[in-house]
Amino acid sequence: MSQPLSVVFYWHMHQPFYCEADTGRYHLPWVYLHAMKDYTDMAEILAQLPRAKAVINYVPSLTAQIEDYASHLREFLDGTASKLNDPLLASLADKSGQSDQSSREYLLESCFRLNHERNLHRYSAYSRLWNMAEHAKNNDAQDYLGDSFFTDLVTWYHLAWLGETVRNHNFVARRLIEKARNFSYQDRRDLLTLIASLLSEIPAMHRRLVESGKIELTTTPYAHPIIPLMLDFNTARETVADALIPDEQYPGGRERALDHITLGQKTHQQTFGHAAKGCWPAEGAVSDATLALLGQSGFQWCATGESVLHHSLKYNLREQQGNRDLYHPWLVGEGEEEITCFFRDDRLSDLLGFEYSRWNTSDAINNFMHELAGIRHRTMGMDAPVVAIIMDGENAWEHYHENALPFLTKLYQSISEHDEYELTTFSEYLDKHPATEKLPKLTAGSWVYGNLSTWIGDKAKTRAWELLIEAKKAFDAQQGHLNEEQLEAATEQLRICEGSDWCWWFGDYNPGAAVRDFDNLYRRHLKKLYLLIDSPVPASLDETISQGGGDAEGGGTMRRGGA
Repeated sequence: MSQPLSVVFYWHMHQPFYCEADTGRYHLPWVYLHAMKDYTDMAEILAQLPRAKAVINYVPSLTAQIEDYASHLREFLDGTASKLNDPLLASLADKSGQSDQSSREYLLESCFRLNHERNLHRYSAYSRLWNMAEHAKNNDAQDYLGDSFFTDLVTWYHLAWLGETVRNHNFVARRLIEKARNFSYQDRRDLLTLIASLLSEIPAMHRRLVESGKIELTTTPYAHPIIPLMLDFNTARETVADALIPDEQYPGGRERALDHITLGQKTHQQTFGHAAKGCWPAEGAVSDATLALLGQSGFQWCATGESVLHHSLKYNLREQQGNRDLYHPWLVGEGEEEITCFFRDDRLSDLLGFEYSRWNTSDAINNFMHELAGIRHRTMGMDAPVVAIIMDGENAWEHYHENALPFLTKLYQSISEHDEYELTTFSEYLDKHPATEKLPKLTAGSWVYGNLSTWIGDKAKTRAWELLIEAKKAFDAQQGHLNEEQLEAATEQLRICEGSDWCWWFGDYNPGAAVRDFDNLYRRHLKKLYLLIDSPVPASLDETISQGGGDAEGGGTMRRGGA
């Protein structure tokens, strides 16, 4: 009898730095909104199910912002701060309940940015506000929407973004949902207090889950940089031979990569109280040199995409009899640089990310279990088969019924109660079954299509890298003239500019509004870097990098692993 099939769910939690470098004001609210919905629900579901297990990855750029939000909210609520640095939260907290024209336009633009079918029209009072706004817009009558409309709107937006477990069990949430309209200042302050408590509780909640053996927590290099490209732009051409790349390498790329790795490890230790054994390299982007740095830095394992393994083995695993090579970990590197690498099952992961949200819950669970049974059959006779389901842990769930609470609950239960499967974590698995097979050569790539084309290779993405190279050269020239405090601030700003999300969004296939947001924010971050090093800001940073205008699946927040 062969071993049970080990099943690992690896949920990746990530947001880039949204705080405007020049104002200290949050440009986009996704950190705290996902914190009070997805990070809270994910942890609570795991806590409530006796045999459920998962691996959760928190990027330090995310945990730093969660703490910043929690701190600002605490200071505001105890009276030591007079205002909040997020405009949506500031609107929720506004004692006057009055708004000017620009605030009203901002709220009308912002407070319907969620899944309408699942989270807006589900509540008749919120749906009524949307219908009123649409009627006013179509009849040029927005001036007739009164102050109570806007206080109700911003309150409902935050109620709709609460986690399902919170809406079900928290007294304040239930009371306000039942009240439905005419929310008072005290109502909104109670909601603000609830949001503050949810954000403050995230690190402790996850520490408890680690201590109880329910989860393994991992990290990513600090600001989510694409390390293979920092080390060598030519890695892009290992899979896309004609990829457009800058004429010169990123200056001091190895040193910068190590800075992100080391700071990521330190930040994880400070936030969660233990060292991370595993790493999700930003976007699962790997190369031989990248994995060597991770191995040297003390990580025992990392993970990446299925197509990286296809390219590395030089054949399509899905066409192989049983595609068994996908279902065991591989050793990469030699000596102190050696590290174990797990590879994502693209089919199962993409079904969760893109397909099952449209299915009836029971049908989706049955289909997933059927897929698992197929893998179980194909891996019979293997010593310790393992399937890695790796995906975005935050952006998929708003497309599911009730933020995927029924789906995830039933999914964990169905697997954990089945004799032929074992929910586990990557480190638990390796404690029992150390990797033995060696991957002779790793082809550089990421979890998206197994290449690096999402971040480099076309005119806009490569232009973004060229602007970063220019800024890094200016930083190198000026850093000797900065005092310790100035250098620390400039280095932190450089880290932010090195994050992957800017290039993720550049491209005609992404929605224009999102591209404009990230284009603007990226150039503002670069401008701030020049100001911090007391160097002239180049005129090139006033020029738009990318226009967008496409209709990417899921709004562009997620991609499929397989082309």
